[in-house]
Amino acid sequence: QVKLVESGGGSVAAGGSLRPSCVASGQFYFNNCMGWFRQVPGKEREGVISMDEDGSTSYPDSVKGRFTISKDNAKNTLYLQMNSLKPEDTAMYYCVAVARYCFHRADFGYWGQGTQVTVSS
Repeated sequence: QVKLVESGGGSVAAGGSLRPSCVASGQFYFNNCMGWFRQVPGKEREGVISMDEDGSTSYPDSVKGRFTISKDNAKNTLYLQMNSLKPEDTAMYYCVAVARYCFHRADFGYWGQGTQVTVSS
């Protein structure tokens, strides 16, 4: 059983920054592929960023240069650093883990409950 718990979402003005985090627990190899997805009600979920065991990352052009992903292995915690936020980044953000092929749109096996990010114009 793997449990992912997100925190650190919130509301921010456009141009601001947020840093959600995700604590992983359970029978889980933390160096597995992990990442973040987001979803707006009524729209398909979107892969935001992923990190493979070797530290390589994958992300869409929409977040390039603005979002980064990092891990604190000692704390089993995954972070999403979001800078230069835009109103279109408003969504529920989900921490995800374990995919056969690690990239930002992969089919991940485990999902957290989500943390809301709201960016005002």
